[in-house]
Amino acid sequence: MSTNTPTFNVEKGNISIYQPTQAGRIFPDVPTFNDVDAERLYLKQRLVAACRAFALEGFDYGFAGHLTIRDPARPELYWTNPMCVHFAQVKVSNLILVDHSGHVIEGDYAVNRAGFVLHAAVHEANPDILAMCHAHTVYGTAFAALGRPLDPISQDAAAFFEDHIVIKDEAGQVAVEEKAGLAVADWFKGVKAAIHQNHGLLTASRHSIEAAAFWFIALERCCRQQLLVDATGQTPLLIPPDRSRYSREHVGSEYIGWLHFQTIYDHLAKTQPDMFD
Repeated sequence: MSTNTPTFNVEKGNISIYQPTQAGRIFPDVPTFNDVDAERLYLKQRLVAACRAFALEGFDYGFAGHLTIRDPARPELYWTNPMCVHFAQVKVSNLILVDHSGHVIEGDYAVNRAGFVLHAAVHEANPDILAMCHAHTVYGTAFAALGRPLDPISQDAAAFFEDHIVIKDEAGQVAVEEKAGLAVADWFKGVKAAIHQNHGLLTASRHSIEAAAFWFIALERCCRQQLLVDATGQTPLLIPPDRSRYSREHVGSEYIGWLHFQTIYDHLAKTQPDMFD
């Protein structure tokens, strides 16, 4: 399988201040496709890269953790990582295609029951959400036990200012019944991330699997920073709301999440070419 990005038309326009104004500079472009098969392959490769990135971050915990991306031709179906396969062993060939009822439409492996319950409910209730990520991480799970949102203690945390929610429904109960997913689904309207009390972190993207994956990595990092600050016993100086919103606008967008992930993808493509098998 080729590791090169396929030829496609690119999106033009000033999406972010980080886009170069000098012509001819090497810089990632968000792809668009005229061929649905090429688009599907692209999405599957990025989904696999997100799983491999989670492995690098140490987000594995047995079979827990699930990442999803809608199929471009059949948006009622989504691609996800297979049950009981380590994030580091996920590859294009072992991904599974699943419907909102939890039936595997394509692929050999079973679906993670908790993944189906949560992700299918969110995808079905929010047609604009393209991708989701969840894993049982150390710092995110610890912070989730506090049942409170992140404070804007840094520019990193400001990326989530007024753009994440604390979900208390079904707190601490393993989400294996469909009603659990339904209780969580509506909370994702208008935000990119959620802290599920006594459970952990979830991110969602209306843009790409890359954005969902990067903001999950970033949210875990912010939870760690928050816990470290809390452990000092000192009251931190918070970024004022107007400055937090300014930072979120420029460093917390879906596009910026996508852009951040390009560095991760390029590294993985060079060092783990087996993910394209």
